Amino acid sequence: MSLLSMPFVGTNVDTVLSVFAGVVLIATVAAVAIGFWKIHELPIHKASTKEHHQIGLITALTWIGFVWHWVWVLAVIIAFVDGEQALRRLRDIWHGDRIPAPIVEPTNTEEK
Repeated sequence: MSLLSMPFVGTNVDTVLSVFAGVVLIATVAAVAIGFWKIHELPIHKASTKEHHQIGLITALTWIGFVWHWVWVLAVIIAFVDGEQALRRLRDIWHGDRIPAPIVEPTNTEEK
């Protein structure tokens, strides 16, 4: 099979298709990189919207997460979990404090 019998070989269409494939390849790589960056920056954005007290720590952990990915998971946990409330609940569980049951008021049918 010679090169002249193959479609688009040696024509301008071959060049146009090659340029189009190159543009699609570059656009795909750029879209994946931008998507990865947006997902990777998710803890920082969440912490800034909640006005988190540990935003500096979350930012540092996010950047370190580019090298060690498990550190990024730690940044996500810190950004999404309210640490003060979690510590209060752990303290209450540790001390054996129980949350009082809600007071139920009797209805008219129970009073009769």
